[in-house]
Amino acid sequence: MAALLTAIGVTEIYRLGPSDALRQGLWIVIGVAVFGATLFWLHRDYRVLERYKYVFGVTAIGLLFLPALPGIGETINGSRLWVHVGSLQFQPGELGKIALIVFLAAYLREKREVLAQGRLKDWGPLLVIWGGAMLVLLATDDLGSALLYYGIFLAMLYVATARLSFVAAALGLFLVGAFGVTQMTPHVKERVDVWLDPYKHAQSSGYQILQSLYSIAHGGVGGTGLGRGIVTTQTGQQIVPDQNTDFIYSALAQELGLIGAAALLLLYMAFVLRGFRIALTATDGFSKLLAAGLSFSFAFQTFVIVGGITRVIPLTGITLPFVSYGGSSVVANFLLVAGLLLISNRANRQEAVA
Repeated sequence: MAALLTAIGVTEIYRLGPSDALRQGLWIVIGVAVFGATLFWLHRDYRVLERYKYVFGVTAIGLLFLPALPGIGETINGSRLWVHVGSLQFQPGELGKIALIVFLAAYLREKREVLAQGRLKDWGPLLVIWGGAMLVLLATDDLGSALLYYGIFLAMLYVATARLSFVAAALGLFLVGAFGVTQMTPHVKERVDVWLDPYKHAQSSGYQILQSLYSIAHGGVGGTGLGRGIVTTQTGQQIVPDQNTDFIYSALAQELGLIGAAALLLLYMAFVLRGFRIALTATDGFSKLLAAGLSFSFAFQTFVIVGGITRVIPLTGITLPFVSYGGSSVVANFLLVAGLLLISNRANRQEAVA
């Protein structure tokens, strides 16, 4: 399924820009190499990662903090989430997401029983790591990743403690915080205003989302056909800016139609279903939490970007897993698949022995 999603992405990226497809292909080769190296390195017992949970927590914050450093950080579309070193440009937050999931899985496995008791000394390290990540993301205006990280935190907390009250309280704090950030941060307020009434901003910040909606509508039920969509003007300029990254779903929906777009989303659903199935078959707490966290992050990231493009939620600048153009995203997603395969292999091996 990961290979099929990657192939769909490369095909559409080549249709939108052949030069980008070549670079994407190189990143896929790197991602597969990292995937293979991870399987080889951790094939005996990946649970050794649990010993270094605080290292992963600090690493997650460090990777998120990199774009805020002067000289190497780069602001794109109002968010400072890119690192530029020479000709290499990457988004460290994608790898930081994996590191944070490993930390949460290890810490929650160890402390899930005492966390339910609500003792501050047990909540302290968890809140420090999570709070640091949130502060860095807000400082860099990377609100798409902030939403993703918050969702991962809540989902894994619920899986570990089975306390719905924790999730309800955290959601309440999120709503209060979101309202405050919207009032104080112009970038966020603009995103919310465009979400509420894009036609009011049709000649400025609402142009991109409106053109994307027109593109999806133009596809209808059956689509225009692969390679036959209207993606550029007569002068060769892309009608939807950044269509190969944040808005590649609108290009696919136009050329494949409702049927093709639904098939793509069903493929994502099948991937997530398999991920949660792996979590259920895992025999130890760390493996269950790790598989659940990786699967939920994949599902929630897909929801956030597709929901933003279709105006279900305010638009955020994150990638569609395996499909959007972006090297750091491809590498991170292949790492995610490697983690799920390692957990699945161990669970199946133990089942066969039993």
